[in-house]
Amino acid sequence: MMLRRNCVELEQLIGRVRFGQGGSLVVLGEAGAGKTTLLGKSLDLATGCRVVDLGGVATESELAFAAIHRLSEQMWDGLERLPDPQADALRSALGLTTAGGPDGLLVGLAVRSLLAGAADQRPLVCLVDDAQWLDGPSARALAFVARRLDALPVGLVFAARERREELVGLPEVAVEGLSVAEARSLVDRAFPGPFDDDVRARIVSETQGNPVAVADTLRLLSPVAIAGGFGAPSAIPLPTAMEESFRRRLEPLPDDTRLLLLVAAAEPLGRPRLLWRAADVLGIPATAADCADAAGLLRFGALVGFRHPAMRSAVYRAASPDERRRVHRALAQATDAEMDPDRRAWHRGEAASAPDEAVAAELDGAAGSAQAKGGLIAAAALLDRAAALTPDPVRRSERMFAAGRAKLAAGATDEALELLVKAEPKLLETREGARLEQLLVRIVVAQRGGSDAPALLLSAARRLSPLDAGLSRETYLAALEAAIQAGHIHSTPGLAQVASAAGAAPPPPQPARAVDLLLDGLAALFSDRHTIAMPVLKQALRMLELESEPRWLALGAGLASDLWDDATARALAGRQKELALRNGAMRALRRSLSALAQLSVYAGDFTAAADLIEQACTVPSHPVTAAVPCASLMLAAFRGAEAETARLIEVTIEHATLRGEGRVIAFAEEMTAVLQNSLGNYRDALTAAQQAAEHGQLGASDRALAELIEAAVRCGEREIGQVALARLDARTRFSGTDWALGIEARSRALLSESQAADQLYRTAIERLGRCSVTTALARAHLLYGEWLRREARRVEARQHLHIALHMFTTMGAQAFADRTERELLASGERLHKQTVEPRTQLTSQEAQISQFALDGYSNPEIAAKLYLSPRTVEYHLRKVFMKLGIRSRNELHRVLGPAEVHPSTASRPREPNFSSPQPDTPR
Repeated sequence: MMLRRNCVELEQLIGRVRFGQGGSLVVLGEAGAGKTTLLGKSLDLATGCRVVDLGGVATESELAFAAIHRLSEQMWDGLERLPDPQADALRSALGLTTAGGPDGLLVGLAVRSLLAGAADQRPLVCLVDDAQWLDGPSARALAFVARRLDALPVGLVFAARERREELVGLPEVAVEGLSVAEARSLVDRAFPGPFDDDVRARIVSETQGNPVAVADTLRLLSPVAIAGGFGAPSAIPLPTAMEESFRRRLEPLPDDTRLLLLVAAAEPLGRPRLLWRAADVLGIPATAADCADAAGLLRFGALVGFRHPAMRSAVYRAASPDERRRVHRALAQATDAEMDPDRRAWHRGEAASAPDEAVAAELDGAAGSAQAKGGLIAAAALLDRAAALTPDPVRRSERMFAAGRAKLAAGATDEALELLVKAEPKLLETREGARLEQLLVRIVVAQRGGSDAPALLLSAARRLSPLDAGLSRETYLAALEAAIQAGHIHSTPGLAQVASAAGAAPPPPQPARAVDLLLDGLAALFSDRHTIAMPVLKQALRMLELESEPRWLALGAGLASDLWDDATARALAGRQKELALRNGAMRALRRSLSALAQLSVYAGDFTAAADLIEQACTVPSHPVTAAVPCASLMLAAFRGAEAETARLIEVTIEHATLRGEGRVIAFAEEMTAVLQNSLGNYRDALTAAQQAAEHGQLGASDRALAELIEAAVRCGEREIGQVALARLDARTRFSGTDWALGIEARSRALLSESQAADQLYRTAIERLGRCSVTTALARAHLLYGEWLRREARRVEARQHLHIALHMFTTMGAQAFADRTERELLASGERLHKQTVEPRTQLTSQEAQISQFALDGYSNPEIAAKLYLSPRTVEYHLRKVFMKLGIRSRNELHRVLGPAEVHPSTASRPREPNFSSPQPDTPR
């Protein structure tokens, strides 16, 4: 990004500061260009330095020496060490004495001495944001200091919207905003899913590469306006003062100019030819553009755009309904029906003032074209408008039903409910009426959850049974899914009762679908017919990988994980993400990202997990799923972040209790046990694991058994551990995966003696080394090392403990790493304190660039692969060298070790194989 290129000058300044040759830098840029973000980069670069923040305050800009006062407050202790004349001048400036007025030269020298004293112990970087609001005397004093830092380990960095007189002559760097490619990347990152290319181009053009303007525009626009450009500009909320200000700018303009502005506001793509064709239809002369340009409202270029993104909404809102319809009618006439059928239909729909079947039919027919460009959200917008314009009540209900289904699939549950409750089931065919009722139940369940969800869904399934066997079976499966989610929280019917009812579902259509096998398998599983259930479920999960709809993939991925099948869980979550992105199904996308994040935690790739969680948090989804907080909780627990985990556990349990989600509560208790075992608080771990295990919840309760056994053995409660092992053995045996059998072997080893325990630990390490659950493998090495030390086999113990320590440090599992270090010290080992593995210090982009450099690519080659400039790559590599304490590419291999993953697979969590002992050297 352009912002990163500007970091080079900042990096060079801080580098000089480290070597005692300070200096200054003035960062200039318009509001929102990224100046504050650039200053924030100083915190990353200035490791080992003291950083002082000093921002200008608009309300203090007329108060002399207000900024110097705030700076001095951060280093009062240095005031006593100043020479007397300087100290007296500074005290006078700060109002600490009334003896004479402040001398500007002495105040400047005093501030320089104050900063020099503060930099005695370590280099000092002072960040002055919003320098345009500094009071004059403070600005002059700081500018005086900035010109006299060459021999001091002090750096002064100013950020201002425009050049101010006091700072003229200091080194400057301009933050010029993002390039087109960078702005497109930012837009795509902020709004994942289908995105009409023309709408994206218009947003990028209109925001002129200003990152804050891009973010604000996307925040204000509705998803339908972003995805397909079909949202009305009037729907964008504007502050009253801003709207009134824009209206006042419109009032003196000629009528033709205001009409041209309205055409530009109603046309979402910013295409000049389309705008002028519509202008011709309306009889608007070309001179109208001159007035709009001169007024600073429109920008004419490759695309037509407003100079302020909010102006589009203000113009549209200022027009009367008749004026809007007239403009949309002209735009429809100017739009090519073959090239843009969806856009033409939309404009015709907005131009209609009364029901019109011809227009409604055109909108209905164009929905497919809209979906190809903007996903389900865009298609739903056209179907919604088609329903509103349909005169026939029966046809209108049918179209409302279709629009509601599309909105529900896109994750817009509130809007889907609003549409579906208007459809009249009595006017639909009996089968369609039953489908409508089923959708309404699904929305209610999605919105509020609750322990009554299984009963509602069972009732709908029974009503559908004689009308639509396939949909009835899907609804029985939804009831099972809801019962699994409700778990131990009181509900009638319970999971066993729902499973029994599902067993009486109508026969499946032939050939059976994945959803049919899922229903039969889960009904058997929760009726304790495990032998029958497992082959059916495994076949269902294999078939789900070929699904073209994401509806059941979340259930499948969760089920695969619960059955200890990490590879299938990852494949299904990845498939769900792929389909959700393609179709614009936001809720499904959020759930898939969260599932992949949890799998990345199991794989020991905490960096990838954090990135996936961040992506999930940016996805608009209503209602918000519990998956994201669960992923955040899991990451915090495995990292050993005690305070953060405690906070997330409290929030997660409170939310899950309100929604009646016992499965989530069991998961939170399982994570409590993980954290407490990592900290060595085994009694607390035992309590939490027992609570989770008692709930009998598939997945969390089963995994909690392994935590329970470990904690029970450490607490001397072997009988409790034996009971838990019997349950764990039954659960893992019918799964039969390496993950399941490895966990069982590791847990059984804890309760075994002598040669039997030794062999079980080795079996656990071998099996867990064959799958991607690196965290479980690391814990197996730790437990084996602990056991070997207690068996007085210290040399072997240290070998496995070193492997565990290396793995925990690499992934960032600090509490487990500390526990391993304590065990190594107990074995007689002398340790040099390890820090977080070098790779985890790097950002995702830095890690990717480092990987290419390790593979021998040149800077221009890396730049071409990542769509960056060679200068940006050079900047990132310098930042990597600084973080890792090296000077050249040649040292990367020594610090980072051999490549773990090729950049082409960087989107997938790394799955290092630590199944065999390795020397404890940096990778």
